[in-house]
Amino acid sequence: MPRRRATLALLALSVGGFGLTEFVIAGLLTEVAGDLDVGINEAGHLVGGYALAVVPGALVITPFLMRRPSKYALVVLLGFFVIGNVLSAWAPGCAAMLAGRIVAALAHGGYFGIGAVLASSLVPENRKASAVSVLFAGLTIANVLGVPLGAFVGQQFGWRAVFWIISTLGLIALAGLILLVPRTEPERNQLPLGQQFRALARPQVLASLLATALVFGGMFGVFTYIEPLLRDVSGYSAGAIPWLLVLFGAGLFTGNILGGRAADQNADNAVLVLSILLPIVILILGAVAGMPVPVAILLFLLGLVGFATVPGLQARVLRHATGAATLASATNIAAFNLGNTIGVSIAGAAIAAGYGLRSPTVTGAALTLLGLVVIIIARIASQRTQAREVRS
Repeated sequence: MPRRRATLALLALSVGGFGLTEFVIAGLLTEVAGDLDVGINEAGHLVGGYALAVVPGALVITPFLMRRPSKYALVVLLGFFVIGNVLSAWAPGCAAMLAGRIVAALAHGGYFGIGAVLASSLVPENRKASAVSVLFAGLTIANVLGVPLGAFVGQQFGWRAVFWIISTLGLIALAGLILLVPRTEPERNQLPLGQQFRALARPQVLASLLATALVFGGMFGVFTYIEPLLRDVSGYSAGAIPWLLVLFGAGLFTGNILGGRAADQNADNAVLVLSILLPIVILILGAVAGMPVPVAILLFLLGLVGFATVPGLQARVLRHATGAATLASATNIAAFNLGNTIGVSIAGAAIAAGYGLRSPTVTGAALTLLGLVVIIIARIASQRTQAREVRS
Protein backbone atom coordinates (compact mmCIF):
# COMPACT_ATOMS: atom_id res chain seq x y z
CA MET A 1 0.00 0.00 0.00
CA PRO A 2 1.18 3.63 -0.46
CA ARG A 3 3.68 4.72 2.18
CA ARG A 4 1.63 7.70 3.34
CA ARG A 5 -1.47 5.60 3.95
CA ALA A 6 0.60 2.91 5.68
CA THR A 7 2.00 5.58 8.02
CA LEU A 8 -1.49 6.85 8.84
CA ALA A 9 -2.74 3.30 9.43
CA LEU A 10 0.17 2.61 11.79
CA LEU A 11 -0.59 5.86 13.60
CA ALA A 12 -4.20 4.73 14.10
CA LEU A 13 -2.97 1.41 15.51
CA SER A 14 -0.57 3.26 17.81
CA VAL A 15 -3.35 5.52 19.16
CA GLY A 16 -5.23 2.37 20.14
CA GLY A 17 -2.10 1.12 21.90
CA PHE A 18 -1.81 4.43 23.74
CA GLY A 19 -5.24 3.98 25.27
CA LEU A 20 -4.58 0.40 26.38
CA THR A 21 -2.43 1.20 29.42
CA GLU A 22 -3.82 -0.35 32.58
CA PHE A 23 -1.54 1.68 34.82
CA VAL A 24 -3.09 5.13 34.48
CA ILE A 25 -4.94 4.38 37.70
CA ALA A 26 -1.65 3.95 39.58
CA GLY A 27 -1.20 7.74 39.62
CA LEU A 28 -4.78 8.20 40.87
CA LEU A 29 -4.93 5.51 43.53
CA THR A 30 -5.49 7.83 46.49
CA GLU A 31 -8.22 9.83 44.69
CA VAL A 32 -10.03 6.71 43.45
CA ALA A 33 -9.87 5.01 46.85
CA GLY A 34 -11.24 8.11 48.59
CA ASP A 35 -14.06 8.69 46.11
CA LEU A 36 -15.17 5.06 46.07
CA ASP A 37 -14.74 4.77 49.85
CA VAL A 38 -12.34 1.81 49.78
CA GLY A 39 -8.83 1.21 51.11
CA ILE A 40 -5.64 1.67 49.08
CA ASN A 41 -5.11 -2.10 48.87
CA GLU A 42 -8.68 -2.59 47.56
CA ALA A 43 -8.21 0.15 44.97
CA GLY A 44 -5.07 -1.66 43.85
CA HIS A 45 -7.27 -4.56 42.76
CA LEU A 46 -8.57 -2.30 39.98
CA VAL A 47 -5.12 -2.72 38.42
CA GLY A 48 -4.86 -6.40 39.33
CA GLY A 49 -8.40 -7.16 38.12
CA TYR A 50 -7.67 -5.57 34.75
CA ALA A 51 -4.45 -7.54 34.44
CA LEU A 52 -6.14 -10.82 35.32
CA ALA A 53 -8.90 -10.26 32.73
CA VAL A 54 -6.28 -9.87 30.00
CA VAL A 55 -5.59 -13.62 30.28
CA PRO A 56 -9.00 -14.98 29.11
CA GLY A 57 -9.12 -12.20 26.55
CA ALA A 58 -5.82 -13.37 25.07
CA LEU A 59 -6.45 -17.12 25.29
CA VAL A 60 -10.15 -17.25 24.34
CA ILE A 61 -11.09 -14.15 22.36
CA THR A 62 -7.83 -13.90 20.37
CA PRO A 63 -7.98 -17.45 18.89
CA PHE A 64 -11.61 -16.82 17.88
CA LEU A 65 -10.80 -13.49 16.20
CA MET A 66 -7.64 -14.83 14.50
CA ARG A 67 -9.94 -16.55 12.01
CA ARG A 68 -11.42 -13.19 10.96
CA PRO A 69 -9.80 -10.39 8.95
CA SER A 70 -7.40 -8.47 11.21
CA LYS A 71 -9.19 -5.15 10.71
CA TYR A 72 -12.51 -6.66 11.81
CA ALA A 73 -10.84 -8.26 14.84
CA LEU A 74 -9.26 -5.01 16.00
CA VAL A 75 -12.52 -3.07 15.59
CA VAL A 76 -14.27 -5.61 17.84
CA LEU A 77 -11.47 -5.42 20.41
CA LEU A 78 -11.48 -1.62 20.52
CA GLY A 79 -15.25 -1.79 20.96
CA PHE A 80 -14.69 -3.76 24.19
CA PHE A 81 -12.12 -1.16 25.23
CA VAL A 82 -14.42 1.83 24.73
CA ILE A 83 -17.41 0.22 26.47
CA GLY A 84 -15.26 -0.80 29.44
CA ASN A 85 -13.79 2.66 29.94
CA VAL A 86 -17.19 4.36 29.67
CA LEU A 87 -18.42 2.01 32.38
CA SER A 88 -15.38 2.86 34.54
CA ALA A 89 -15.93 6.60 34.10
CA TRP A 90 -19.58 6.27 35.15
CA ALA A 91 -19.10 3.69 37.93
CA PRO A 92 -20.92 4.59 41.16
CA GLY A 93 -18.90 2.07 43.20
CA CYS A 94 -15.81 -0.11 43.21
CA ALA A 95 -17.62 -3.21 41.90
CA ALA A 96 -18.99 -1.37 38.86
CA MET A 97 -15.61 0.15 38.14
CA LEU A 98 -13.94 -3.25 38.39
CA ALA A 99 -16.49 -4.59 35.90
CA GLY A 100 -15.59 -1.78 33.50
CA ARG A 101 -11.89 -2.51 33.91
CA ILE A 102 -12.48 -6.19 33.15
CA VAL A 103 -14.47 -5.45 29.97
CA ALA A 104 -11.73 -3.09 28.73
CA ALA A 105 -9.03 -5.65 29.56
CA LEU A 106 -10.54 -8.27 27.25
CA ALA A 107 -9.15 -6.24 24.33
CA HIS A 108 -5.57 -5.98 25.58
CA GLY A 109 -3.81 -9.22 24.62
CA GLY A 110 -5.58 -9.66 21.30
CA TYR A 111 -5.04 -6.04 20.25
CA PHE A 112 -1.26 -6.30 20.54
CA GLY A 113 -1.07 -9.89 19.29
CA ILE A 114 -3.20 -9.36 16.17
CA GLY A 115 -2.11 -5.73 15.77
CA ALA A 116 1.57 -6.69 15.61
CA VAL A 117 0.90 -9.08 12.73
CA LEU A 118 -1.27 -6.53 10.92
CA ALA A 119 1.28 -3.72 11.39
CA SER A 120 4.05 -5.80 9.88
CA SER A 121 1.86 -6.63 6.86
CA LEU A 122 1.43 -2.93 5.98
CA VAL A 123 5.09 -2.28 5.14
CA PRO A 124 7.92 -3.82 3.10
CA GLU A 125 10.06 -6.61 4.58
CA ASN A 126 12.87 -4.28 5.67
CA ARG A 127 10.48 -2.14 7.76
CA LYS A 128 8.45 -4.82 9.56
CA ALA A 129 10.23 -4.56 12.92
CA SER A 130 9.89 -0.78 12.85
CA ALA A 131 6.18 -1.09 12.10
CA VAL A 132 5.65 -3.34 15.12
CA SER A 133 7.63 -0.91 17.29
CA VAL A 134 5.25 1.88 16.21
CA LEU A 135 2.32 -0.19 17.52
CA PHE A 136 4.02 -0.75 20.88
CA ALA A 137 5.22 2.86 20.95
CA GLY A 138 1.64 3.84 21.77
CA LEU A 139 1.77 1.74 24.94
CA THR A 140 5.22 3.04 25.85
CA ILE A 141 4.27 6.69 25.32
CA ALA A 142 1.14 6.06 27.39
CA ASN A 143 3.36 5.15 30.30
CA VAL A 144 5.78 8.04 29.66
CA LEU A 145 3.10 10.72 29.27
CA GLY A 146 -0.35 9.18 29.78
CA VAL A 147 0.12 7.99 33.37
CA PRO A 148 1.57 11.26 34.73
CA LEU A 149 -0.85 13.32 32.59
CA GLY A 150 -3.68 11.19 33.94
CA ALA A 151 -2.50 11.93 37.48
CA PHE A 152 -2.44 15.67 36.72
CA VAL A 153 -5.87 15.69 35.06
CA GLY A 154 -7.29 13.57 37.87
CA GLN A 155 -6.01 15.97 40.51
CA GLN A 156 -7.44 18.99 38.66
CA PHE A 157 -10.75 17.66 37.32
CA GLY A 158 -11.35 14.37 39.13
CA TRP A 159 -10.31 10.85 38.23
CA ARG A 160 -13.49 10.21 36.21
CA ALA A 161 -12.39 12.84 33.67
CA VAL A 162 -9.36 10.67 32.90
CA PHE A 163 -11.53 7.73 31.91
CA TRP A 164 -13.78 9.91 29.74
CA ILE A 165 -10.65 11.11 27.92
CA ILE A 166 -9.42 7.54 27.47
CA SER A 167 -12.84 6.55 26.10
CA THR A 168 -12.63 9.41 23.60
CA LEU A 169 -9.16 8.27 22.50
CA GLY A 170 -10.60 4.81 21.95
CA LEU A 171 -13.29 6.24 19.68
CA ILE A 172 -10.66 8.20 17.71
CA ALA A 173 -8.58 5.03 17.30
CA LEU A 174 -11.69 3.12 16.25
CA ALA A 175 -12.49 5.72 13.57
CA GLY A 176 -8.89 5.60 12.38
CA LEU A 177 -8.98 1.82 12.08
CA ILE A 178 -12.21 1.90 10.08
CA LEU A 179 -11.08 4.68 7.73
CA LEU A 180 -7.33 4.06 7.33
CA VAL A 181 -6.47 0.41 7.91
CA PRO A 182 -6.99 -1.85 4.89
CA ARG A 183 -8.88 -5.12 5.10
CA THR A 184 -6.43 -8.02 5.27
CA GLU A 185 -7.11 -11.73 5.43
CA PRO A 186 -6.03 -13.86 8.41
CA GLU A 187 -2.46 -15.22 8.41
CA ARG A 188 -2.04 -18.39 6.37
CA ASN A 189 1.43 -19.47 7.57
CA GLN A 190 0.39 -20.42 11.08
CA LEU A 191 -0.14 -23.93 12.44
CA PRO A 192 -3.71 -25.21 12.94
CA LEU A 193 -5.17 -23.82 16.17
CA GLY A 194 -4.81 -27.08 18.13
CA GLN A 195 -1.14 -27.32 17.18
CA GLN A 196 -0.62 -23.68 18.14
CA PHE A 197 -1.85 -24.41 21.66
CA ARG A 198 0.45 -27.44 21.76
CA ALA A 199 3.32 -25.16 20.70
CA LEU A 200 2.58 -23.00 23.74
CA ALA A 201 2.93 -26.11 25.93
CA ARG A 202 6.57 -26.67 24.94
CA PRO A 203 8.75 -26.63 28.10
CA GLN A 204 10.87 -23.67 26.99
CA VAL A 205 7.77 -21.66 26.03
CA LEU A 206 6.14 -22.38 29.40
CA ALA A 207 9.36 -21.42 31.20
CA SER A 208 9.51 -18.16 29.24
CA LEU A 209 5.87 -17.34 30.04
CA LEU A 210 6.42 -18.10 33.74
CA ALA A 211 9.55 -15.95 33.83
CA THR A 212 7.64 -13.12 32.15
CA ALA A 213 4.86 -13.33 34.76
CA LEU A 214 7.23 -13.38 37.74
CA VAL A 215 9.66 -10.69 36.59
CA PHE A 216 7.01 -8.23 35.46
CA GLY A 217 4.71 -9.09 38.36
CA GLY A 218 7.42 -8.12 40.81
CA MET A 219 8.05 -4.82 39.08
CA PHE A 220 4.43 -3.72 38.77
CA GLY A 221 3.50 -4.93 42.23
CA VAL A 222 5.87 -2.17 43.34
CA PHE A 223 4.70 0.41 40.81
CA THR A 224 0.98 0.01 41.54
CA TYR A 225 1.49 1.29 45.09
CA ILE A 226 4.18 3.85 44.24
CA GLU A 227 1.88 6.88 44.54
CA PRO A 228 1.03 6.40 48.25
CA LEU A 229 4.68 5.50 48.91
CA LEU A 230 5.88 8.75 47.32
CA ARG A 231 3.31 10.77 49.28
CA ASP A 232 3.42 9.17 52.72
CA VAL A 233 6.97 7.80 52.95
CA SER A 234 9.06 9.98 50.63
CA GLY A 235 7.15 13.12 51.61
CA TYR A 236 6.32 14.40 48.12
CA SER A 237 3.30 16.62 47.59
CA ALA A 238 0.38 15.57 45.37
CA GLY A 239 1.52 18.12 42.77
CA ALA A 240 4.93 16.45 42.47
CA ILE A 241 3.52 12.99 41.70
CA PRO A 242 2.88 13.54 37.94
CA TRP A 243 6.48 14.72 37.45
CA LEU A 244 7.83 11.71 39.31
CA LEU A 245 5.72 9.46 37.12
CA VAL A 246 7.26 11.18 34.08
CA LEU A 247 10.62 10.01 35.44
CA PHE A 248 9.34 6.44 35.64
CA GLY A 249 7.88 6.72 32.13
CA ALA A 250 11.17 8.08 30.80
CA GLY A 251 12.82 5.01 32.29
CA LEU A 252 10.32 2.78 30.49
CA PHE A 253 10.97 4.53 27.19
CA THR A 254 14.76 4.33 27.59
CA GLY A 255 14.58 0.73 28.74
CA ASN A 256 12.49 -0.24 25.71
CA ILE A 257 15.17 1.10 23.37
CA LEU A 258 18.20 -0.26 25.25
CA GLY A 259 16.53 -3.59 25.95
CA GLY A 260 15.67 -4.00 22.28
CA ARG A 261 19.26 -3.37 21.24
CA ALA A 262 20.57 -5.77 23.87
CA ALA A 263 18.07 -8.45 22.82
CA ASP A 264 19.14 -8.04 19.17
CA GLN A 265 22.68 -8.96 20.26
CA ASN A 266 21.75 -11.85 22.57
CA ALA A 267 18.24 -12.10 24.01
CA ASP A 268 19.05 -14.78 26.59
CA ASN A 269 22.03 -12.89 28.02
CA ALA A 270 20.03 -9.65 28.10
CA VAL A 271 17.18 -11.29 30.02
CA LEU A 272 19.59 -12.91 32.48
CA VAL A 273 21.55 -9.75 33.28
CA LEU A 274 18.47 -7.55 33.58
CA SER A 275 16.70 -10.10 35.79
CA ILE A 276 19.68 -9.97 38.16
CA LEU A 277 19.62 -6.17 38.25
CA LEU A 278 15.87 -5.73 38.74
CA PRO A 279 15.51 -7.14 42.30
CA ILE A 280 18.57 -5.13 43.33
CA VAL A 281 16.96 -1.92 42.06
CA ILE A 282 13.67 -2.76 43.80
CA LEU A 283 15.32 -3.47 47.16
CA ILE A 284 17.37 -0.27 47.02
CA LEU A 285 14.18 1.66 46.17
CA GLY A 286 12.58 0.33 49.34
CA ALA A 287 15.66 1.13 51.39
CA VAL A 288 15.85 4.78 50.26
CA ALA A 289 12.07 5.39 50.12
CA GLY A 290 12.32 8.03 52.86
CA MET A 291 14.92 10.04 50.91
CA PRO A 292 13.25 12.19 48.18
CA VAL A 293 16.18 12.59 45.74
CA PRO A 294 17.45 8.97 45.77
CA VAL A 295 13.90 7.62 45.46
CA ALA A 296 13.38 9.71 42.32
CA ILE A 297 16.55 8.27 40.77
CA LEU A 298 15.51 4.74 41.70
CA LEU A 299 12.06 5.32 40.20
CA PHE A 300 13.70 6.08 36.85
CA LEU A 301 15.93 2.99 37.16
CA LEU A 302 12.94 0.81 38.05
CA GLY A 303 11.26 1.77 34.77
CA LEU A 304 14.48 1.40 32.78
CA VAL A 305 15.61 -2.00 34.05
CA GLY A 306 12.08 -3.41 34.33
CA PHE A 307 10.94 -2.53 30.82
CA ALA A 308 14.31 -3.41 29.27
CA THR A 309 13.44 -7.04 30.00
CA VAL A 310 10.40 -6.91 27.67
CA PRO A 311 12.08 -7.30 24.23
CA GLY A 312 14.22 -10.21 25.40
CA LEU A 313 11.34 -12.01 27.09
CA GLN A 314 9.14 -11.49 24.02
CA ALA A 315 11.90 -12.68 21.67
CA ARG A 316 12.46 -15.78 23.79
CA VAL A 317 8.80 -16.78 23.68
CA LEU A 318 8.53 -16.26 19.92
CA ARG A 319 11.76 -18.17 19.25
CA HIS A 320 10.47 -21.27 21.02
CA ALA A 321 6.84 -21.00 19.76
CA THR A 322 7.48 -21.32 16.04
CA GLY A 323 4.31 -21.55 13.96
CA ALA A 324 2.18 -19.79 16.57
CA ALA A 325 3.40 -16.19 16.38
CA THR A 326 0.09 -14.35 16.90
CA LEU A 327 -1.15 -16.62 19.69
CA ALA A 328 2.28 -16.67 21.36
CA SER A 329 2.49 -12.88 21.24
CA ALA A 330 -0.97 -12.49 22.78
CA THR A 331 -0.23 -15.18 25.38
CA ASN A 332 2.98 -13.45 26.45
CA ILE A 333 0.99 -10.22 26.91
CA ALA A 334 -1.37 -12.30 29.07
CA ALA A 335 1.62 -13.60 31.06
CA PHE A 336 2.77 -10.02 31.71
CA ASN A 337 -0.67 -9.18 33.02
CA LEU A 338 -1.15 -12.37 35.02
CA GLY A 339 2.13 -11.53 36.72
CA ASN A 340 0.82 -8.04 37.40
CA THR A 341 -2.23 -9.53 39.10
CA ILE A 342 -0.07 -11.75 41.27
CA GLY A 343 2.33 -8.93 42.12
CA VAL A 344 -0.43 -6.45 42.95
CA SER A 345 -2.35 -8.99 45.05
CA ILE A 346 0.67 -10.01 47.12
CA ALA A 347 1.78 -6.41 47.60
CA GLY A 348 -1.75 -5.37 48.58
CA ALA A 349 -1.98 -8.25 51.06
CA ALA A 350 1.31 -7.17 52.63
CA ILE A 351 0.00 -3.61 53.07
CA ALA A 352 -3.33 -4.87 54.46
CA ALA A 353 -1.44 -7.06 56.94
CA GLY A 354 0.18 -3.96 58.39
CA TYR A 355 3.68 -4.27 56.92
CA GLY A 356 3.60 -0.72 55.57
CA LEU A 357 3.94 0.99 52.20
CA ARG A 358 7.53 -0.21 51.74
CA SER A 359 6.46 -3.86 51.83
CA PRO A 360 5.66 -4.06 48.07
CA THR A 361 9.38 -3.61 47.40
CA VAL A 362 10.08 -6.77 49.42
CA THR A 363 7.33 -8.82 47.77
CA GLY A 364 8.30 -7.43 44.35
CA ALA A 365 11.96 -8.32 44.78
CA ALA A 366 10.99 -11.84 45.91
CA LEU A 367 8.90 -12.40 42.75
CA THR A 368 11.63 -11.15 40.44
CA LEU A 369 14.15 -13.44 42.17
CA LEU A 370 11.82 -16.40 41.53
CA GLY A 371 11.71 -15.30 37.89
CA LEU A 372 15.50 -15.24 37.82
CA VAL A 373 15.61 -18.83 39.11
CA VAL A 374 13.22 -19.92 36.32
CA ILE A 375 15.36 -18.14 33.71
CA ILE A 376 18.55 -19.82 34.94
CA ILE A 377 16.95 -23.29 34.97
CA ALA A 378 15.47 -22.79 31.48
CA ARG A 379 18.81 -21.50 30.18
CA ILE A 380 20.68 -24.56 31.50
CA ALA A 381 18.06 -26.93 30.05
CA SER A 382 18.27 -25.20 26.65
CA GLN A 383 22.06 -25.40 26.60
CA ARG A 384 21.96 -29.10 27.44
CA THR A 385 19.44 -29.75 24.67
CA GLN A 386 21.62 -27.90 22.17
CA ALA A 387 24.67 -29.88 23.31
CA ARG A 388 22.85 -33.20 22.81
CA GLU A 389 21.76 -32.09 19.33
CA VAL A 390 25.35 -31.23 18.42
CA ARG A 391 26.62 -34.63 19.65
CA SER A 392 23.93 -36.49 17.72
